[in-house]
Amino acid sequence: MATTTAGQMRAQSKADYDAFLAVCPSHKLLERVSGKWVALILAALGSGPDCAGEPRPMRYSELSRLLAGVSQKMLTQTLRSLERDGLISRTVTPTVPVTVSYELTELGLSLHRMMRGLKIWAQTNMNDVLAHRAAYDNTTA
Repeated sequence: MATTTAGQMRAQSKADYDAFLAVCPSHKLLERVSGKWVALILAALGSGPDCAGEPRPMRYSELSRLLAGVSQKMLTQTLRSLERDGLISRTVTPTVPVTVSYELTELGLSLHRMMRGLKIWAQTNMNDVLAHRAAYDNTTA
C-alpha cells in the first residue's frame, strides 16, 4: 500500500470540497449562509444598523428590532441554524425574565466581516443597480 504525502492529502481534501458540485457539503453551506436573514444577522450581530461598531453580544429583542420584517419564527430558526453551524453562541442568563444573548464565535467573526462588507456594498451601489434595471427594462420592453 502506497504512503500518502501531506501534499497529496491536502490536494485530496481540496478536491473533496468543490462548491460547484451540488452534492458537496460546502455547496449546501453556501446555500445556507447566502440567505437574506443569515447575511443580515451576521452583518448586524454586535455592530448595529450602521455596521460601524465592534461585534458584541446582542439580545434576541435587539436583533428583532434591528431586522425589520423578520418574523419571530424566521429569526428563531435562523439563529438556531447559525448556532448549529458554530457561527454564533447562545447564552442564557437566569434572570426574570430570562435573558438570551447571541454572540459571534471565531468562525462566525470571519464570516461577519464579509457579510458586513456585502451589506455596505449593497447599500452603496443600490442607486446604480436601480438605474441599470430601469435602463434594461426600457430596452427590453
